[in-house]
Amino acid sequence: MSDSAWVPQSCTLPTEERPLRVAEWDALFSERLALMTRTGPLRLRLDMIGGPGVEEQVRDLVQRESGCCSFFAFTLTPGKDLIGLDISVDPVHEAVLGPRRAGRFLRGLAVSTGCASGR
Repeated sequence: MSDSAWVPQSCTLPTEERPLRVAEWDALFSERLALMTRTGPLRLRLDMIGGPGVEEQVRDLVQRESGCCSFFAFTLTPGKDLIGLDISVDPVHEAVLGPRRAGRFLRGLAVSTGCASGR
């Protein structure tokens, strides 16, 4: 499966731009993700390590993602050391937060850090 094959048809981001967006999210996660918690079937909590420009980077990605994938709802909680990002979706798009996408990322993270776990 390609990196962007999991993207729902309701996403309006042009197909040729999808791998670039996925790569942006993956780069952010690989550099900054401290904890990923499934808080419900339609909710995911990401805690990312803060630093210069990180909050702005997350805000930019969230804004662009919201523009093409209206099924996402994002809540950003800035903090001194950690930036929280709560993501929720409607029931039709539950698979976007499911193990196929998150699992692929977590497997890569576990290999590189030895500390990730997923469902």
